Amino acid sequence: MKYLLALLLVIALIAGGAAAWIWHGFASPYQGFGPEGVFVDVPHGASQRYVAYILKKNGVVGSALAMRIYARQHPKRTLQAGEYFFDHAMTGSEVFWKLANGQVYQVPFTVREGETMFDIARELEAGKFMRAGDFLFAAGDPTLIHDLAPDAKTLEGFLFPATYELPRHPAASELSAEMVHKFKEEWKHVASPPATSAPTGEGGHQGVNRIVTLASLVERETPKPEERPLVAGAFENRLRKGMRLQCDPTVIYGMERLGKYNGTLTGKALSFDSLYNTYEHGGLPPGPIGNPGEASLRAALQPAQTNYLYFVANTQGGHFFGATLAEHNKNVVKYRRLLAGLPAEPPPPPPTPPKPKKKHAKEHRGKAR
Repeated sequence: MKYLLALLLVIALIAGGAAAWIWHGFASPYQGFGPEGVFVDVPHGASQRYVAYILKKNGVVGSALAMRIYARQHPKRTLQAGEYFFDHAMTGSEVFWKLANGQVYQVPFTVREGETMFDIARELEAGKFMRAGDFLFAAGDPTLIHDLAPDAKTLEGFLFPATYELPRHPAASELSAEMVHKFKEEWKHVASPPATSAPTGEGGHQGVNRIVTLASLVERETPKPEERPLVAGAFENRLRKGMRLQCDPTVIYGMERLGKYNGTLTGKALSFDSLYNTYEHGGLPPGPIGNPGEASLRAALQPAQTNYLYFVANTQGGHFFGATLAEHNKNVVKYRRLLAGLPAEPPPPPPTPPKPKKKHAKEHRGKAR
């Protein structure tokens, strides 16, 4: 009996010591991975046992058993699926709460105002997030936006410019869905009351798709928020008069869609055969030529009420606006003078010097002698 009690005591001491040793290891910072850090992917639906196993396998925790015991003490918390990055030693409890709070690895990715879906695709590939073709395939399906814009041909125009937090390898379909969701959120604030019956231009596009198309032209024409209502108003005036918009960025977009744009727009390119070419075709193009931000959307919804029909760059990021062709031609001269390093307006001619007064010679008549 004494031997049995002694054996049980020894076993209890060993078990207690082992438990204390395991718990001490769990409560102490542990790093069984290299200084470059380690990524751990927690699959959807993974059990706590499996999560503890992969954490131990990757050197994030020292004991899978201790992780499982700690997780059982917090039965209401679920370890969230996703990819996690560990770059320094952490205690087991810190690892648990990182997963329980879903602190997955994310990298900021910014879509700038006016960028096309082709620009976004190239930048995603350059950042090694995904292949450009994968994103373009997802963005080519307009189903996500058909509730707002049933005539949209792609998601171009509806991939809202913002900064997105991305995992290392996001799914193209999920990312495009997130961008469209962001557009819909912003649209609720911009279009109040909802703009579902916008005026019809020459191209016959109505509602949201028409507004976003116009906004995309405005976005590409001027970087100045204060000018955007003026540009939108000038375009609307031209549409009402049946004038072609003659918007250079539409030509560029049409060429880019076919892989024909090399970064330079020549005079010859203005006759490029494309439905997006607003030099060759009247009205708005078939759809947006980029992804406009809030300021351009508001400008398209509420264009400035002016008589402007023309605008030309002023070399300062803005434009000179004109209501007649004569005014426009004068503004073009200003633009060319500025490009040449001259002031926009020629200096006034020097004042004409006054004419000298004529001296009238007195007639001296000699006396007869």
